Amino acid sequence: MELKRVVITGLGAITPIGKNVNDYWAALLAGVSGAASITNFDTEKFKTKFACEVKDFDAREYFDRKEVRKHDRYAQFGIIASDEAIADSGLDTAKSIDHDRIGVIWASGIGGLNTFHQSVKEYTMGDGTPRFNPFFIPKMIADIAAGHISIKYGFRGPNFATVSACASSANALSDAFNYIRLGKADAFITGGSEAAITESGVGGFNAMHAISTRNDDPSTASRPFDKDRDGFVMGEGGGCIIFEELEHAIARGAKIYAEVAGAGLSGDAYHMTSPHPDGYGAQLCMKAAIEDAGITIEDIDHINTHGTSTPVGDIVEPKAIVTLFGEHAYNININSTKSMTGHLLGGAGAVEAISTIMSVVNDMIPPTINHFTDDPEIDDKLNFTFNNAQQRVVNYGLTNTFGFGGHNASLIFKKFIK
Repeated sequence: MELKRVVITGLGAITPIGKNVNDYWAALLAGVSGAASITNFDTEKFKTKFACEVKDFDAREYFDRKEVRKHDRYAQFGIIASDEAIADSGLDTAKSIDHDRIGVIWASGIGGLNTFHQSVKEYTMGDGTPRFNPFFIPKMIADIAAGHISIKYGFRGPNFATVSACASSANALSDAFNYIRLGKADAFITGGSEAAITESGVGGFNAMHAISTRNDDPSTASRPFDKDRDGFVMGEGGGCIIFEELEHAIARGAKIYAEVAGAGLSGDAYHMTSPHPDGYGAQLCMKAAIEDAGITIEDIDHINTHGTSTPVGDIVEPKAIVTLFGEHAYNININSTKSMTGHLLGGAGAVEAISTIMSVVNDMIPPTINHFTDDPEIDDKLNFTFNNAQQRVVNYGLTNTFGFGGHNASLIFKKFIK
């Protein structure tokens, strides 16, 4: 069976450093930090008092009053990002498309955490009578964003959610890619969103000692690959990408950003939260993606790493890159856009895939900001694109996303040549 080719025809994003794709990309190239004091709740008693929130976000600018009450913040981000991507692709006005063959695969690592937190808090503060809002369950569940996007646009193709912690939206993209190239659908609205900057989200990650406590200098707290990193910075937002079968896109005259070349998945089978110390799972998924794309390791020009700014993870991933790529590793521009956006958890894979796609389109690599001190445990011959964007030809860009539970996903995008 000959596999279909899959191209990218629309992009949408709402992030801590830009509420649309153009602003997000410009902020990435400029090295803007999205970290600042948390405004979502009172942090007085919390160890961490900052995060990468979506700035000046007012849901009423996007939804009417009824919809604001109906959608959890994570779903709001998902719908907003999807609206931009769908409009960008022209699918919303296309007359010749079959809505039965357009699907939605949307990811969230946690789902409606704020809805869950607030509802349970109100219950426990009461007299024990179970007075729950009828929207409690449908607002909270992690699949509901996919449902809302499908309902809004009447897309009746495959519709579901992927949940694999921080790899969630990379898994969504991988699934969409495979469904299309197997001929199961013509296009997918795919990506992910997260809104976990809540008391329970920050408190839970604080209890794990997973997030930075650099309260005296939030803007430099996300320090991937720096010796003095002390944990990741929570982020929120969402990213959406329109994947479309090539001939379907050409037939309707869609613009094409780039092509999806390959996807690879693996499991660490090692620990609940820590990566395999040799990066074996990371090697497996990158290798699988390269083989899936039908290319060699020497073809990869750029890697957008998982790069979370955690003590262990930031050692393991470069080790995996050097082990797999050998001498070619030193020819690759590596970066971590989490140094600017923070970690969007289930939304990270999609938002970082957009950055990788834009690097392929524009031949520019956003920087890894906040680098001050080399870590002797990390190979200093690697080009981490520290502190300043770099221009270079990017024919193939690879993006990595790894999640608690040992879930690993890699995606490769390439320049589109008809």
